[in-house]
Amino acid sequence: MKLAVVEGDGIGKEVIPATIEVLDSLGLDIEKIPVELGYGKWERTGSAITDEDISVMKSCDCVLFGAVTTPPDPNYKSVLLTIRKELDMYANIRPIHPLPPVKGIHERNDFNFIIVRENTEGLYSGIEDIGSDVSTTTRVITRKGSKRIADYACKLAKNRMNKLTIVHKSNVIKSDKLFLDVCRQAATDEGILYMDELVDSFAYKLISSPWNYDVIVTTNLFGDILSDMSGALVGGLGLLPSANIGDRYAFFEPVHGSAPDIAGRNIANPIAAILSLKMLLEWHGNIAEAAIVEEALDTALNMGVCTPDLGGRNTTSEVGNLIAKYISTRME
Repeated sequence: MKLAVVEGDGIGKEVIPATIEVLDSLGLDIEKIPVELGYGKWERTGSAITDEDISVMKSCDCVLFGAVTTPPDPNYKSVLLTIRKELDMYANIRPIHPLPPVKGIHERNDFNFIIVRENTEGLYSGIEDIGSDVSTTTRVITRKGSKRIADYACKLAKNRMNKLTIVHKSNVIKSDKLFLDVCRQAATDEGILYMDELVDSFAYKLISSPWNYDVIVTTNLFGDILSDMSGALVGGLGLLPSANIGDRYAFFEPVHGSAPDIAGRNIANPIAAILSLKMLLEWHGNIAEAAIVEEALDTALNMGVCTPDLGGRNTTSEVGNLIAKYISTRME
């Protein structure tokens, strides 16, 4: 495997090295290619991401990504939107399930759902007109974009409970009618049991009874909001991994941001990044190794090995090191 490694900004420079230590403990044949992207590069060079960076990532099998800071500057080119579009990674996959013994807002921990988010259009289309009195962003919904995300969600549903929830706002946002119709047809064609929900009422249902859902498919902004909201169910954004998948490329990142307020203190939680590594291994076909990473992570948490956000006393690097040591022993 040829892996592009992007630490990015802020705590990305702490959680990714901890995750790489875990990866190295597996003893896999992986060529790691460092790629510098983000706000720090923009401050120094005037470019957060270049055509050369894109070419390097395209030469790799997949990308492991930390986090980037996005300043409120209209001249700043979004790193994540650029990568998603250039590598055409149309499916954002965010699994939501609790990790023992971490508690979220519910006593029940018998939920395990996946949010499948369209990743290249919607309100993140990048088509904007910024003025002093009026600013507009064009919301793009296409049949092609809707069909391929619906097909991806149906594929996941077939391998799970054969249930799909389509989340939209077509009663007010008329462009969502196309998305809804395409998703309904895809589910019908694949024999998937489906229901559809309006995003505002669904947000309440998801947070109050997450055990009722399995695979959820929705548009770009709605998926972003719902998946971040779901961090409350598992104990925080520091526990949520994600994948960006296309037909040729894949990109794995923790859901959390660059957290500049705690950057450089070695207290950031690396679990989301390590779980993103687990998703990467599964995508690449290293199923046994992915299972060992999960086992090591569960063991560490049950032993009380965790960062201060989970009530622990360990540093970022200590968590990574202890998990890596467990894996090394397990692999002997």
